[in-house]
Amino acid sequence: MTQDMNTLPPNNQSSIVHSTPLSDDIDYNTLIEQRAAHVFDVMASRVTPQELATIKDAFALAREAHAPQKRKTGEPYILHPIAVATIAAEELMLDSASVIAAFLHDVVEDTPYTVEDIEKRFGRDVSFLVRVVTKPKKEKYEYSRQVDNYRQMLDSVQYDIRALLVKLSDRLHNMRTLSSMRPDKQMKIAGETDYFYAPLANRLGLYNVKTELENLSFRFRCPHEYQEIQYLTEQDRVGQRERLDRFVSQIRQTMAQAGIDVNVFIEYRQPYSIWRKMHKYGDDFNHLKYRHFTEIIFKTPGHITEKNMALKIYSVLTDHFREKPGGISNYIDSPKENGYQSFHVKLLADFGRWQEVHISSERMVRDSQLGCVADRHEDNIKRWIEKFRGVLRDIAKQGRDGTNFIEKVVTSFYNDDIMTFTTQGSPVILPQKATVLDFAYETMAEKGHKTKYARVNGFLTPIKAPLRRGDVVQVFTDNNINPSRDWLEAVVTYKAKNLIAAYFNTLPKPKYCHRSCCNPIPGEEVIGFKEADGSITLHKRDCPDAICYASQQGDCIVAVDFEPDETLYPVTIIIKAIDRYHLFVDLVDCITNRLKLAIDSINTSTVDSIVTCKISFGVHSADELASIIRSISAIDSVDEVKRY
Repeated sequence: MTQDMNTLPPNNQSSIVHSTPLSDDIDYNTLIEQRAAHVFDVMASRVTPQELATIKDAFALAREAHAPQKRKTGEPYILHPIAVATIAAEELMLDSASVIAAFLHDVVEDTPYTVEDIEKRFGRDVSFLVRVVTKPKKEKYEYSRQVDNYRQMLDSVQYDIRALLVKLSDRLHNMRTLSSMRPDKQMKIAGETDYFYAPLANRLGLYNVKTELENLSFRFRCPHEYQEIQYLTEQDRVGQRERLDRFVSQIRQTMAQAGIDVNVFIEYRQPYSIWRKMHKYGDDFNHLKYRHFTEIIFKTPGHITEKNMALKIYSVLTDHFREKPGGISNYIDSPKENGYQSFHVKLLADFGRWQEVHISSERMVRDSQLGCVADRHEDNIKRWIEKFRGVLRDIAKQGRDGTNFIEKVVTSFYNDDIMTFTTQGSPVILPQKATVLDFAYETMAEKGHKTKYARVNGFLTPIKAPLRRGDVVQVFTDNNINPSRDWLEAVVTYKAKNLIAAYFNTLPKPKYCHRSCCNPIPGEEVIGFKEADGSITLHKRDCPDAICYASQQGDCIVAVDFEPDETLYPVTIIIKAIDRYHLFVDLVDCITNRLKLAIDSINTSTVDSIVTCKISFGVHSADELASIIRSISAIDSVDEVKRY
C-alpha cells in the first residue's frame, strides 16, 4: 500500500468534514448518489472490477433496506452507512469485504434482513463481519447490552481484526454527529467512547482515530472545559505565532544548508491531551510545558536507514541549537506498544524556551495514522491478532465477571505505556504507573507471589516502587514470601490483579473483619457486630466507635470467640529510654534475635538524651505482646514501653 504524503492530513486532523443537519430543500437522492460514488471511486483503484460490483450491490441493498428510516437530524438513514463506508475505505483503507460490511453494518440490527440473508448474497466473510458489529438482541443480557456487545467484538478478534476496524468506523461517524442526540444519549455514547473505543484505537496504533474519539468524547462530556482549553490554545497559538514561525524557519534553513529535504511544522496538542497533562502534572494551562511540538518529517533515501537519517537530522540540529540534557526519547529502536515510532529531542529556541521536536519518516507518520493496517502483510495482521488473543486467553483463564471483565480488557490496552527491560535485554511493555510487582507478574506469572525485592538499573528497590520507561529490572524472590492484601493496591495490570486476587481466593475466609480504628488482637476484650452481609466486625470494648455502635445498633451485637491462630496482627510500640552507648543495638537484638520478630518499621529520635523509639511488627495475641513489652522493659535504661 502506498500513499502520497502530501495527501495525509496532519496527525490530529480528519480528512472527513463532520456531518451537520441538512436543510429540508436538499436533493437527498443526488446527495446519496454523490457520496456513494465517492466510496466507489476510492475503492476502484485497489479492488477488482468484480469486487467493485459487489460493493455497489451492498450499497444498493443497504439503500433499499434503510429506505423508510431517518436519522435524528432528519436525514435519510442511508447517509450514515455511506459515511461509515467512506471512513473504512478512505481513512482506514480497508479491503472490499470490510467496506461492504460498513455499508451493511446496521441492516441486520434495524431491518428485517438476517445474517443468513447477507451470507447468501455476499458470502461468509462479509456475513461474519456484519454479525460481529451487530449488537446482540436478547430478552435478558448476561451482564448488560453494552458489556455483551464489547465481549462479542473482542471475541471476534480471535478470527479477524477487521470487525473491530469496521466498528471503529461506525463509532467515529456516530461521534462526529453526536450533537443531534439528547444529552443523556450523548453522555452514554461519549462514556463508551472514552472508556473503550479510544483506548482500543490507541492499541491498534490508529493515532488519528484515537485522538479524534478522545476529543469528541471530551467535547460532549465536559463542554465548558473543552471550550475553555480550545480558547486558551487559540490564544496561545496567536501569541506564540511569530516566534514559533521563526523557530520553524531556522530549522528549515538549517536542514536546507545540510542538503536534507524535510517538512517542518508546529502541531498543537488537542484539548483532551492538554486536559490530561494538566491533571497529570497538576499545572494550569499557562504553566503546562509542551502544549505544542515541532514535527520534522523526512523522506528516506534508499542508501540510508530511517534511524540513521533521524540521527543525521538530530546531529545537524544539535550543532545549531542547544539540546536539553536527558531530553531524548528514541521511539525508533523502542517503539510504543501500538507501533508508534519517532525520535524526540528537546531543543532551546532563541526565545529561551525548550521546544519538543519529533523527527519522523513519512512511513512512520503514515503508520501512526493507519496503525495495524498500515502494513498489509499477513504476518503483520496475525501479530496484532495474537496480541489480542493473549489478552482474551488470560482473562478467560481468570474468569469473567461482568463489567469487571471490560475493566480488565481496557487496562490491557494501555492508553499510555512504558517499555522496561529484563537484565537480558528483553522488552516488557507495561502501563504507566506500573510497579516492580507488575513487572514480576508480567514476567514470572504465579512466581510473582514470591517477589521480595528488586534492583532497578542496578539500585536496590522496593517491590511497590513505580517504574519508568527504559528501566532495567531484576526481580529477587523468596519462597517464604506470600502476597499481602496491600499488593492489590500496588499493581495496575489486570494480570497482576487477577493473580493476586486468585491467591487470596484460595485462602480460608477470616471469621472476623477488623477495624483500623482500634486494631483488636486475640486476648483483648472485644465485641462483635453482625453486618448486613452476615460478616462480623470486631472492635475493642473500649473503642469509641464500638460504644457508639452499641448505643445505636445493639441488636447487632454478637458473642465472639477471638482466639489466636497463625495470623499476625500489626502493632506498634513506643519506647522511651535514657540514651546510652549500644542502646539501639540492644533493642534490635531483643526483638529480632531473642523474640524472633520481624520488624516492619523503626523510627527513633533523641532530645536532650531522652530517646523515643517507635517500632512496628506483627504479633499473634495480646499475651504475646505483653511478653514482648516485659522483655523490652527489662533492657538497661529503658524507662517506658507501651502500645501505640
